[in-house]
Amino acid sequence: MDANKIMKLPACGGCMAKLPPGMLKDVVSQIPTFNDKNLLVGFDTSDDGAVYKLSDDIAIIQTLDFFTPMVDDPYVFGKIAATNALSDIYAMGGEVKVALNIVCFPEEDDPAMLASILKGGAEKVLEAGGVLCGGHSINDKECKYGLSVTGTVHPNKYLRNNTCKKGDLIVLTKPLGVGMIMASYRYGEVAEDDYQTALKSMQTLNKYAFEAASKFDLHAGTDVTGFGFLGHLNEMVDDGYSIAVNGNDVKYIKGAMHLAEEFLTTGGGQKNRNFLGDKVKFNNVPRPVQEILLDPQTSGGLLLSLPPKDAKELMKVLADFEMPSCIIGEVTDRKESNIIVY
Repeated sequence: MDANKIMKLPACGGCMAKLPPGMLKDVVSQIPTFNDKNLLVGFDTSDDGAVYKLSDDIAIIQTLDFFTPMVDDPYVFGKIAATNALSDIYAMGGEVKVALNIVCFPEEDDPAMLASILKGGAEKVLEAGGVLCGGHSINDKECKYGLSVTGTVHPNKYLRNNTCKKGDLIVLTKPLGVGMIMASYRYGEVAEDDYQTALKSMQTLNKYAFEAASKFDLHAGTDVTGFGFLGHLNEMVDDGYSIAVNGNDVKYIKGAMHLAEEFLTTGGGQKNRNFLGDKVKFNNVPRPVQEILLDPQTSGGLLLSLPPKDAKELMKVLADFEMPSCIIGEVTDRKESNIIVY
């Protein structure tokens, strides 16, 4: 096999390979709960990682993420998969410390290809300031790669996904549209510059946006992956408030709108729509914009909730970053739906 290409891309690569959110919710509800006073965040709120208190000053953030390839370059795939896994630490407000490789690989394939994947992943762990300590591998018919990552955070300073405050503005730190662009590129439906923008976005660590945002009064945070912008925004909603979104303010990669207008969307986007149901209300929002907001993302940006003044100051800082950011809406009094898009 050519060590420069992953020849057989799966039908669902990257975060589009996630199981449907409704199925996961039903399964997770059957797992026994663990009553440990030091477990600050478990799996009960669909947060991005677990937080466990070790001392009065230190808590660890534990997360794990892996998936099948969405690009045919193994080195780039390794970088994307690692960037995606590392993102959960930033979404929880922490610093990356240690990582372990998770590898599924066909033993009959060229080991040089695996070496390229691991090299790409290791470079991203190094860029994040962490240490790659080893990992575990198994023989599998299909290539899969990712990381188990441990980070640290002060026990009083970690971020949850559903602790927004009324009046907050929500900031998104990367453009949407990656899922549709990656799915359509292999069929020649995507311009090369849009494809390269998607690749760059997926390889950009959320470390830099988080470090900029950490200087402000952050109330809540998460990142955008396989459940799409609206799916992960929905996880930020509590019973006491709703989130209003201005669909025209949401940034997306240019070519994504053309794909949505031509119905070149993904099955993952439809699963996200089905799961959200009446949790999201669209007020005269064109269908192509809806599709972009539902599109599964791989290694997407952060969603951060913070006071209006801080959000506007943060936007001034993020304006100098390579990935375009935007204020997408605000936290409001409780409405008839979790999210209202207009």
